[in-house]
Amino acid sequence: MAITPEDVRNIAHLARLGVDDDRLDEYAAELSQVLSLVEQMNATDTAGVEPLAHPGNTTARLRADSVTETNLRDELQAAAPAVEQGLFLVPKVIE
Repeated sequence: MAITPEDVRNIAHLARLGVDDDRLDEYAAELSQVLSLVEQMNATDTAGVEPLAHPGNTTARLRADSVTETNLRDELQAAAPAVEQGLFLVPKVIE
C-alpha cells in the first residue's frame, strides 16, 4: 500500500502533529515501507504454529503477606505542621 504525501498530511492533521511540507515525501516513503513490512508479515503462513507462552497464563510466586517493619507513623508525623487522626492535613487546592 503506497502512502501519498497528502495521506501523510491528513494523518498528521488527525494526530494533531506538525509536519514540515518539505518532509512529506520522506514520511510517505517511510510509512509505505512500514505498511509493506506489515503486509509481508500478514502473508506469512502461520498454520500449525503454536502460540508462544503468555505471562498471563502463569501464577506468580508471591511472598507471605506479613508485617516486616515497625509502625513509625507517629514519629514521622511529629514534624508535620498539621495532622488529624493519623493523616497529614494540607491546604485545600480545589474548590
